[in-house]
Order: sequence, then C-alpha cells, then structure tokens
Amino acid sequence: MLSVNQLKLTDGGYQQGAAASQDKEATGDGKGDKDERPVESRGVLMIRDELLNSTHKFLGHIERTLQQLEGEIKLHIPELDLEPEVDALLATPEVVEKLEQCVMNWQTQITIVIEEQQKKKPQVPGPMAEIDFWRERTAILSALSEQLKLPVVKKILEVMTKADPVTVQNLDLTVTELSKLHVESVENVRFLSTLERHFKNLATGADFGVILDTIPLMMNGLRMVWIISSHYNKDERMVPLMERIAWELSERVARVVNVRMLFKDKREVAKAKAQDGKQVLDQWKACYFEVRARIETSGRDPRWEFDRKKLFEKTDYMASICQDLYKILQILEEFYNIFGPELKAVTGDPKRIDDVLRWVDSLVVPIEELSFDPFNIRKMGSWKMVMQDFKAKVQAIEGEAINFIDQSFKTLRSASAAFDMLLKFKHIRSREAINNQMMMKFNDILAQYCKEVDIINGIFVKCKDNPPLNKNQPPVAGAIYWERSLFHHIKHTIIRFLEVTDMLESEPGKAVRAKYLEVGIRMKEYEQKKYERWRDETEQSLPLLMKRTLLTGPATERDMERGVRYMMNFAPELKEIISETKYLEQLGYSVPELARNVALQEDKFLRYVDGLKNLVNRYHSLMDCLNDAEFFLLAEQIQELRRVMRSGYKRLNWNALGISEFINRGTQAASKFESLVNQIQKNERDIDAKLQSIETANLFKFPAPDKSDDLPGVKEFCELIERERAKDLNLLSRKYTAIGPLLTKMESLIMQTNSGKAKRMGQYYTYWERKVFDSLTKMVLRNIQTFNMAMMGNTPLFQIETILSAPEIVLHPKNSEVYKLIMQCVRDCVESTKRFVRWMHGTCIECPPQRVDGEGESVVFSFYSEVCQHPQVNERAMAVSQNIQRLLSAVGRYLNRWKRYRPLWKLDKAIVMEKFAAKRPSYVMYDEKLQFYARVSVEVALQPLVKDEHIMRLNLEPLARTVQENAQAWVNSLGRLLNESAREDLFNLRDEPLQNFKCVAF
Repeated sequence: MLSVNQLKLTDGGYQQGAAASQDKEATGDGKGDKDERPVESRGVLMIRDELLNSTHKFLGHIERTLQQLEGEIKLHIPELDLEPEVDALLATPEVVEKLEQCVMNWQTQITIVIEEQQKKKPQVPGPMAEIDFWRERTAILSALSEQLKLPVVKKILEVMTKADPVTVQNLDLTVTELSKLHVESVENVRFLSTLERHFKNLATGADFGVILDTIPLMMNGLRMVWIISSHYNKDERMVPLMERIAWELSERVARVVNVRMLFKDKREVAKAKAQDGKQVLDQWKACYFEVRARIETSGRDPRWEFDRKKLFEKTDYMASICQDLYKILQILEEFYNIFGPELKAVTGDPKRIDDVLRWVDSLVVPIEELSFDPFNIRKMGSWKMVMQDFKAKVQAIEGEAINFIDQSFKTLRSASAAFDMLLKFKHIRSREAINNQMMMKFNDILAQYCKEVDIINGIFVKCKDNPPLNKNQPPVAGAIYWERSLFHHIKHTIIRFLEVTDMLESEPGKAVRAKYLEVGIRMKEYEQKKYERWRDETEQSLPLLMKRTLLTGPATERDMERGVRYMMNFAPELKEIISETKYLEQLGYSVPELARNVALQEDKFLRYVDGLKNLVNRYHSLMDCLNDAEFFLLAEQIQELRRVMRSGYKRLNWNALGISEFINRGTQAASKFESLVNQIQKNERDIDAKLQSIETANLFKFPAPDKSDDLPGVKEFCELIERERAKDLNLLSRKYTAIGPLLTKMESLIMQTNSGKAKRMGQYYTYWERKVFDSLTKMVLRNIQTFNMAMMGNTPLFQIETILSAPEIVLHPKNSEVYKLIMQCVRDCVESTKRFVRWMHGTCIECPPQRVDGEGESVVFSFYSEVCQHPQVNERAMAVSQNIQRLLSAVGRYLNRWKRYRPLWKLDKAIVMEKFAAKRPSYVMYDEKLQFYARVSVEVALQPLVKDEHIMRLNLEPLARTVQENAQAWVNSLGRLLNESAREDLFNLRDEPLQNFKCVAF
C-alpha cells in the first residue's frame, strides 16, 4: 500500500505513468532489454495493493489483541486470600468491607470509561479514522468485559451479592450499559471493515483509475451497511461517514491536480490529471444518486435523504475547477498546434511565431502564481476573475494570430507546404476562429503557386541549353531528368490541389491550370527534341565507334624503336551511349536495338577495357624500367611481345569475338617477358652490389691509435696501409671476377648458351665494362680525396723524429723520403686497379697476359692504364703532393725556431775558450757565461717534446736532448777554465809576500 508521502512524490501515480510512456518511447515498441524491469500493469498494481491492505489489516488485528491483553484499564483486585468458601469469607467483616469497596471502585471505573468513550470523536477527517475509532473503542470495552469474566471477579461478586445486593445491582446496571456499547462497537467494526479496502484505495490507490473502479463498489458496500447494520442505518451515522468520504476524494484530487505544478508537466499528463480528477468527483455524485435510486426502487429499505450540500457542494465546485483547468490546457494545446513547425516553414517568420508562443506560455503564469487555493469555494469570485482575464488574453492572441496569418499568406514560401498545412488543420484540433481564417487562404496559395510556376519556368528557360547534371549522369538523360524534376515540382502541387473540391474551378484556379499546362507542354517538347536528336546521332555514330580497333599503336614499326606506345581505343562516346541508353530506358524511352545490345554488354566491355588498360600499362611499365643496355639486350623478346600486341591495333575491333583471347595472350606474353626482366635485373642488382663494394672500398685504412699514444713512423704507417689494402684488394678482385659468371648466366637465360662471348651481348658487355671502370675511378678518387682530407685533418697518424745533424736540424727520415713514402702510398692506391683485368673484346672473359715483342715480361691489360690517365685522378694526386709539401714546409718553419741555439754546436769550443781565457775574465764573467748556458738548458727542457702538424707528429725529444748535451758541454769547458784560473790564482797567492797581496775581485 502506498503511503500519502509516496503519493505526493509520484503525483498520484501519474509520474509513474509518464515514466512508463517515456520508457516506451525510448525503446520504440515498448520492449526493453532483457535486463530492464518490465513496466507493472494495472492488474499487478491492484494485486500488490490488495496484498498490502491484507497485511496491514492483519497487523491491526495483532495490535488490538495485544491492547486487550495489556490494556491500560485494569480492574483492581484486592490482595486477599479468596480461596476459602463464600460463607467463610462472609464471616470475616474486614474481608467483606474490602470487597465492598472494591466493587464500588469497579462501578466508578467502568462509569468513567463509558463516559470517556461516549465523549470521544474520530481525530482525523478521513473515513479510515471512523473505522480506527470504533476499533479503539472495541479494544477498550473488550478489555473491561473480559476482566469481568475472570473467576476471581465472579467470586467477589458472588460474595457481595450475599453481603450487599444493592451494591451489586448498581454494578450490574453499569455493566449492562458497558455490554450494550461493546456490542455496538463490535458490530460497527464488523460492518465498516467490509469498506476498509475501499477507503484505503481512496487514500492510497496507485492512480485515479483505481479510485474510479473503487467508488461504485464502495457505494454498494455503503448500501449494504445501511440495510443490514443496526447502527449505521440512521442519518446521524451515515451522513458523517459520507462527509468523510467526500473529504478524502477532495483531498486526493487537490493533491494531484496542483495548479502550481500542473502546467510544468507534459500537456498529455496534465490534461489526464484534470480530466480524471473531474471524473472522480462526478462519479462520486453519480454513484450516490444511482444507489439512492435503487434503494427507492426497492421500496423495502429506508431512503437516503441526506444533506446534499454537505456531501456534494465542495466536490461539485472542485469538479468545475478541474473542468476549467482542462479547458485551459486544451486551449494551450490548440495554440501549440497552430504555431508549430509547419507554420514556421510556410511563413518564414519564426521569430514572430516564437514571440506568440511566449505570449501563449505566459497565459498560465498568473494561475501558477495564485495567492489562494482555487479549490476553496470561498474564493469562487477570485477564480472567476482569473478565468475572465485568461479568456481576454486568449481572444487577444487569437486576434494577433489571425492578423499574422493574413500577413504571412501574402508572402508564402511554398504553396505545397502551405496547402499541406491547411489540410492538416482540417484534421487537428485548433482554435475555431483561427482555423476558419486558415481555411480562407486557398486563393493566397493559388497566387503563390503561380509565382512558383513562373520561377520554375524561368529556371527552365535559363538553363535548358546547359542544364545542371547530377554526378555520373549523361548529358541527354541528365537534361531530361532535370526537366522532369522541375515539372514534377509544379505537377505534385497541382495534383494536391485536386483534393479540395472546386479549388481549380474558380477563376484563379482556371488561370493557374492554364499556366501550368502552358509550361508543361513547353517542357515536354524540350524533352522530346532531346531524345530524338540523341536517337538519330546514335544510330549514325554507334556502328563506326564499334569498328574502331582495340588499341592505337605506331603507324610504322622501326627496328628496335624505343618510344613505341600503345593506347586503349575505347571511345568516350561509346561509354556515353551506354550510359544514355540505360538512363533513357529507365525514363521510359525506347532506344535503338544496337544501342540496347551494346548496353546489355556493358559489363563485358568494362572487363575488356580494364584488361586492355592493364595490358597496356604493364607493357609501358616494363619498357620504362629497361635502360638502353637492357633494351638492346632483350631486343628479340621485345619484338615478340610487340608482335602479340600488333593484332590489337591492326586487326581486332570492338565487334570482334576474340577480344578476350587477345587479352589473355597479351597478358601471358607480358608475364613471360616480365619474368625474364626480373631475372635479368636480379643479376644486375647482384653485379651492382659488387660494383658498389668496389666503389665504396676503403684503400687507406689507418691504424687504430695506441692507448699509449705511441704513433708509428711514417714508413711503418705506409706499410700498415699497404698490408690492409692488399687484403681488401684480394676480396675486391674476387668480387670482380664473379661478374663474368653472372653475365654468362644472363646469356643462358636469354640465348640458352654459356660461352661468355655471345655476339648479341657484345654491347651489353661493353656497358658493364664501362660501369666497372666508373666504379674503379670513383673508388680511386674517393680514397685519394679521403686521404687528402685526413692529411689536412687535426688527428696525427704517424710521427717523424727530429735530430741534430750539425750544423743543421733535420727530420728522420728526411723530408724527401717522407714525401716519397706518402706519394708512393697514393701511387699504390692508383696502381691497385692493376688487379682488375680487362675483358677480351666482345666477351666477359678476362684477357690473359700478352707477350709484346721487345718486352721481357708479359703485359696484363687492366683498368690501370685508363684510371691513371684520368684528369681528376691526376688532379687529386697533385693536391696530395701540394698538401704534403705544405706540411713539410710548415715543419721546416717550426724547426727554424731551434736555430737560435745554433751557436752551441756551430762554434769551436776550443778556440772560443782560448780567446775567453786570454782575456783573463773575472769570476763574475764566468758566472754570467755559466748562467747563460744553464738558462738555455732549462729553456730547452721546457719546450714541448712533440709537435702535431695535421697528420704528422714531430718527435722533438732527440733534438732537445742533443741541444741540452751541447749546452752542458759548454758548461763543462767553462768549468775547466774556471778551475785552472782559480788554481793559478791560489798558487800565486801562496808564493807572493803578504805586502804584495792583492785582492781578487769576484
């Protein structure tokens, strides 16, 4: 059972219905995925509500039973020993006195309960409150009645009956009244319980449909209660119950039909709420009078003469309010139907229509913002004012709409769309005044149609000589299709006009029909002339086009002409005729028999065209991939392929039956030739790879630098290069030797011989011999250039010692020897081509050594004689020579700096020392000389021991050591002179008298 709060949240079940409809829209046919929960049907909802009601009723029984067992009203039992017999108890005055007081208390307690129950009224206004009221009274009275039946109570009453009968009689009167009230409450509960399910449906039913089904059943139940019940067969009981029912229905309708939220729902949902609310309230009254009539007709039961104002005044007023709300929603729907997308499309003024729609939307704003409850009958006058204001605004909108329609139909965008809209307004609900105004616009539509016919005629006249065509449409059929599309545009509309009786019988209608026929006849003549001209031209040209050869080729074939080209000779006019034939037949025209036959063979012709295109493209690609040497090498095979192609441009035409065979034969010949070309070119790639190895060979492999930075001498450097070169040349010569067998293999492929000296391949041998020469030349040039760049680089690769060979400072080895070694290395590079022996004339066989008269040794014909005379080779060798000379000159200039020490070894020490000693130098002079030579020795020691000059490294250690040794020799000579001079002075000092002593200046 749904609670009241749940009903508020779900809008009385209407949101559930809206959600179900949205689910159906989302899933198309209402069938969702397997995982989605199915929408509950109304029958399922009723079963659910019935189960919940039964459960609730069962819980009520349990609560009442607990209340009876643990009731708050309990009869007080004195704490006495009542086990003795009655006479024994009567013999005890104290016991009798206490029991008397107990009975009097019971009477007072029961009297109070009865008075309280008679004063109580149901606390809430709904019908369920009345059932709950009687159930509560039944529970309380049943609790007292059950306590009076207890054995201990009966024994006390038995004792008091003998002791004080008057007191017991008073209690009996009170208990009788209690029993009467108890019986009444039990009976009322029993009869009203038959209505409980109906009352709960009124309050908590899933939607108004449940309430509509419940009201007739409930009214029949009330009739049964009125007839059978002993207490609810009076006006004072039945009228209040019906008032409660009327209140419940009013509250339920007011809760669902909430004017502040009603217009926010979808229009269909809102209209259903208002309509169903009115239907519920009307059915309440109708069922009442129906049951009342049956009671009167029976004549056996008391009549229903209840106060109708109490029962129906409020519900009748609320029904009228629901009717007003329904009318408001209906008016809004009519306006929305009018100002829809159809009117926008026709009038071309969407902004003005949107403004009117905003005006329509504003109609319900005052109703949504009401400051009073419209269902309150006391506010009847205020509601009437609201409705009068609404009607006035509706009339204003109608006037604006009529004015807008009058203006818009004078500037129609499309007569057909306007006509469709008018027909649609015949079948949809809209405002009567606006609908009548719309129906008067047929003449405006006819005027607009005349404009459209003029526009179509203008387009036709302007573009008929060069009509716009759709993609892939041929010119004649495309022009007819274009003309028919224009004609269909005006024809479709006038056919629609026939749906309205007498529309074309008026004067404007007759003028429209005449203009339509005039334009239509002109278009039909245009169409017929186009077709007849095409038919005549096709019958003349098609036989000639079919007699064209399959291919176009050279007029005359010269022997081994290189630029022979073929073209597929399928005329574009033929393709156009096929296309025209297909389209014209689709348009309903008869076409010439030959054209139809050709069109029926379109797929076959397309296959032929594709096959010929592939064959021609394949031939051209094969010819284009051949160089001159290959072309002349394969001259016979090319001639054979051209012989196969010849029939395509000499004999076969498009009527021939052997086109497919020709394509197959040409394809096979091309495949055979292509296979041969692929094998030849594979061998050529192998030869090119070997020549590439020769061309990129490194003949100057420099030794890797030692970690100790100890470079080889120039002679050792050249020897290392020569050893590596010899290894590489052995490998390269073997690769060169392998070229001959590859050419012999080509000879086997082409001529099935293995001689290596086929005459047809003589030119081909020359071609490859020239390529060998080019590769060797590039190899030599590149290596000399690389060596030249290395010489002028910044990485030293060999070292040269510098020694003193008095009186000169020289290199070891000498400059000339270094120059010879470097240049010999370059010459060896050039002479490496001697390893590549030339082929004998017209063959690919190496020429054996030849003896020449007057020569002791046999002569080997190699590529050296041509390579060594190559200008670029000589030029680059000269560049190496110049660079090595510049390097040696730079080294010489650097060594000239050491000539400042030349006096150390150029002067004769003996003569110089004698002259110096003869001057009788002082010790200071000796010291100066010694300091000079010491400084020389230190200066030499500070000089770098190596000097890098590009590729060379000068080892200056021998030179520096020799200079230091010469400086030390001078120091030794000066030391001997100084020793002799000092000894002489000492001896003289010893021999001379003291007075003759003279100071020796130091």
